[in-house]
Amino acid sequence: MVITVDTAVPRADAGIASRTAAELHVRRVSFRFGPPRLIGVELEWLTARADGTSARPELQAILEALGPHAPRQLAPGSSARPLPSGSAVTLEPGGQVELSSVPCGSARQVCDRLTADARMLRALLARRSVDMIDAAADELRPPQRLLRTPRYSAMELRFDRIGPLGRLMMNSTAATQVSVDAGAADDELARRWRVLHAVGPALVAAFACSPSLRGAPDGTWASQRMRTWLALDADRTTPVPDPAHYPAWALDAPLLCVRASDGDWHAPPGASFADWLGGGLDDEIGRRPTVADLDYHLTTLFPPVRPAGHLEVRYIDAQPGALWQVPVAAVEALLTSPAVMDEALAVAAPVVDRWQEAAEFGLADLELRAAAVGLLALAAEASPDMRFTTALDSAAARCCRGRTPEVQDR
Repeated sequence: MVITVDTAVPRADAGIASRTAAELHVRRVSFRFGPPRLIGVELEWLTARADGTSARPELQAILEALGPHAPRQLAPGSSARPLPSGSAVTLEPGGQVELSSVPCGSARQVCDRLTADARMLRALLARRSVDMIDAAADELRPPQRLLRTPRYSAMELRFDRIGPLGRLMMNSTAATQVSVDAGAADDELARRWRVLHAVGPALVAAFACSPSLRGAPDGTWASQRMRTWLALDADRTTPVPDPAHYPAWALDAPLLCVRASDGDWHAPPGASFADWLGGGLDDEIGRRPTVADLDYHLTTLFPPVRPAGHLEVRYIDAQPGALWQVPVAAVEALLTSPAVMDEALAVAAPVVDRWQEAAEFGLADLELRAAAVGLLALAAEASPDMRFTTALDSAAARCCRGRTPEVQDR
């Protein structure tokens, strides 16, 4: 596999000459090479009114609580100031709050920074009687969208054509996301990409903790959150096995939205970005896409491992309490060296591609349980930080007993 990266950066408003040029741009922005040394984390929480009713808070109450930290898209007068340890605050459609860390040199550093910022975020929201809920899926309330933006209106319309799980994903779920560097060269990128995909089903099972989701179709699932992702839009969320195939896959993925000045961002049903680029949507849209349009399209794709310069691991449930630190430490440890990565691939080999079973059965599937135990034990052995060794060993022991993450496991 060779990923050629053109260092010339086109203007955002520039047109795109051809599909080849579009694929080169996707490669450029998706894979930034350099020594793998940084790790980042995004944490999401459901929110509720702190009045005992469990009702969703008003959007205005959240924005007032955040003050200068509110995202500028929702509060135009905000300075969108990061929290003291550097984390940015954003909001998801159903009122979930999200903290995005600054990139850090270790899992310990990023966990310490996020812990401090999460504590402050909780205090800020409490000023307006808003609680943060440590849950990956909302088991009490039906989906309700608080963010009335053109993007989310177009997203809702697209997902509603497919089934009910799109609204649930948007409004009623929360995740733990871990980001790592892509690597220094093609071969390192290929190895890291392969490992993050291979261990995915086992880690989904290991950290599945969302068995209940209000409004979900009948069925028993270990991770209702992951169930929503697997079912809502396969052309947008399927794993991409080889990073060399990602640019072509991205162009052939369906359009979620087309930004327009009138606020109607709905995209022609069934059309891909490649269709737009090739002139097939000239009558419907009235113009060809720009580089900025392509960049935006990439933000509407949600494979379980998404390249955004770095690699985003998107398949882990939000965890109770401080247990979100355990999957962060696991991802760091499993990428520490080629030898560890090779062993992780061997441990995960029996359950590679078993995403559906991982979400549905979790640790009740004995093969997935064995892989989860093996990977967490390997992570405990390979972790560069003794602080996480005990937590990873404890998680391996929990998985061996077939138990889901619980706060008392800390």
